[in-house]
Amino acid sequence: MRERVRVGVVLGVGAVVALLAARGFADEATKEHSAIKPAMKDKARHEKFVEIAKRGGVDVLFLGDSITDAWGGEGRRGGAGAKIFEEEFVPLKAANFGIGGDRTQHVLWRLQNGELEGIQPKVVMLMIGTNNSNRSDNTAEEIADGIKAIVKEIHKRSPKTKVLLLGIFPRGAKPNPQREKLKQVNEIIAKLDDNGKTVKYLDLAEKFLEKDGTLPKDIMPDYLHLSPKGYRIWADAVKGPIKELLGEK
Repeated sequence: MRERVRVGVVLGVGAVVALLAARGFADEATKEHSAIKPAMKDKARHEKFVEIAKRGGVDVLFLGDSITDAWGGEGRRGGAGAKIFEEEFVPLKAANFGIGGDRTQHVLWRLQNGELEGIQPKVVMLMIGTNNSNRSDNTAEEIADGIKAIVKEIHKRSPKTKVLLLGIFPRGAKPNPQREKLKQVNEIIAKLDDNGKTVKYLDLAEKFLEKDGTLPKDIMPDYLHLSPKGYRIWADAVKGPIKELLGEK
């Protein structure tokens, strides 16, 4: 009798341990992190973008952080890329929804709260994630998760939109650990490319870097944000792919 009780206790303990382990694995698999948890940051700018979206008439949407923000456009006082944006992209019915300091979670929140209501862009040019890479804020895998979540959200709200997904630009005067983290992110998100059916991936790093891996100051004066020369390089690299995704020759 005692033997049966002992066996029963052992089996019971084993079952509990197995259940706790299974829950642990499940929690690990579904564990949320900051890069995929929508967060509001700049309500005033967001509301301006919602207003623009409600008016409609946007075929090309630029989406991102301060690097995108400096393309200029409606509601801004210029920017290093403003003149080029006006010349090259406004004729394509482009709008710029870039906000300085944004991380993946902020863009995700903006999309979930009205920035695609009233518009079904034919093309979204997305470049986001550099602000998630500071110090130990997020791992490369987490940043990639955030970008994947944004692409998924775009297609959820605008199924026919094609995403021109840009690799996160290199930063820092010389090769450094943060650049390596961003390179890892890019290697992951590049796999979202399906030959432009829904996503086209484009990495522009080599267009900015010297052969020795340094970033020229005349392209990125602070080794993060672009000069007008940098925006011209960017524009020349993407205007063809954007027109292609729009169905133009």
